[in-house]
Amino acid sequence: MWITFLGAAGTVTGSRHLVESGDSRILVDCGMFQGDRELRRRNWEPLGFPPDRLDAVVLTHAHLDHCGWLPRLVAEGFRGQVLCSPATAELAAIVLRDAAHLQEEDAEYANRIGSSRHVPALPLFDTHAAEKAISLFSPVGFGETVTFAGTDITLRRAGHILGSAIVTVSDGSRTVTFSGDLGRADHPLLLAPEPPPDSDAIIVESTYGDRAHPPRSLDRFADEIGATLRRGGVVLIPAFAVDRTAVLLMALRELIAAGRIPDVPVHADSPMALAALEVYRKALADGAPDIRPLPPGDPFDPGQLHLVADREGSIRLNRPGYPCVIISSAGMLTGGRVVHHFEALAPDPRNLILLAGFQVPGTRGRALADGVREIKAFGRYATVRARVVTLDEFSCHADADGLLAWLNAGHRPPGTCFVVHGDAGAADVLADRIRGELDRAAVVPRMGERVRI
Repeated sequence: MWITFLGAAGTVTGSRHLVESGDSRILVDCGMFQGDRELRRRNWEPLGFPPDRLDAVVLTHAHLDHCGWLPRLVAEGFRGQVLCSPATAELAAIVLRDAAHLQEEDAEYANRIGSSRHVPALPLFDTHAAEKAISLFSPVGFGETVTFAGTDITLRRAGHILGSAIVTVSDGSRTVTFSGDLGRADHPLLLAPEPPPDSDAIIVESTYGDRAHPPRSLDRFADEIGATLRRGGVVLIPAFAVDRTAVLLMALRELIAAGRIPDVPVHADSPMALAALEVYRKALADGAPDIRPLPPGDPFDPGQLHLVADREGSIRLNRPGYPCVIISSAGMLTGGRVVHHFEALAPDPRNLILLAGFQVPGTRGRALADGVREIKAFGRYATVRARVVTLDEFSCHADADGLLAWLNAGHRPPGTCFVVHGDAGAADVLADRIRGELDRAAVVPRMGERVRI
């Protein structure tokens, strides 16, 4: 069995891992690169392996950096099945349709105002390409095994977002397990990840491989939001539409019910987030296998919840004129409606921009987290006078201790751990801890590296 690392090697996005065994060719994840310009350019490059020779693609979950390159893969010749959990099939369809729409919209806007260096500006993929990719989805339940050309594929619960999976690929002789993005044991909505099965190699993510999360607490979240609302400001939370928006709404509901923050309008301004919320509500009603038991009632309604689907309603939120909370995607300010809100709200010192999770280097969110106060959007610079706060409490990734605990939970240690999906520093730190604390071989693979298992 051979593995080629075609993405998420030395960087935290673009997850793509090719598994070859006998006549079987399986691609685990097909993600989009995000971050600085050099990374984004990789999205326009070929995969590095002929797509028409792939038997199948397996998705760990529905975030863009794990599924967002599928339309390009299909455009370049892939015609096989895309295996994923049922919830991932629902959410990834929403994500890909929204990504296509946003890219078409952003390209049209860039052409209209002349803000792109490319004439004309083009989307990475369009709605037609997204629909072709969605048509290939083939849902697989947790614990089920599917066989392609003598290779068995099994999905297990990962606890990162709804439907997220740990993927195991076995040819009867060798077995490799991919963590995908691994969730936290204390996720407020999802059950903890299942332990890894016996494997000859484990490919493990390292987004937070060099740090520990603070204890899960809403204290600072409540303090920052309460202070902003009391001074008449607006709270803008850039948030991933899938999972993060749901978790934030749950936290706001808890704080408002307890009287810890004022009961103000909460605007969820993202068509994708609204669609994803419906998938989460359905999963709760149906008793999805990775959902925690929750008390009766809608956990996602803080009280004055406004679901903003139309463009006109979104435009009005650029200058709402009253204290409120706006949750809008994308979570790292890379595009979408939230960038318009940011441009309008950032100059006012009464306002708060709350970054609720990891920010990839090269994104506007990372620049804000690093203290940059002149941020470019739509070809011009916005001066940031608003308060900027970063909270890791809402991250849905396991931290370094959580990753080590998961690796140590299996019955048989793997021969090698390959550390991926992290900045170079985070991956190196986690690899050192795996060697030192677990006494296992750990490698940080290079982009394009091919290894035998």
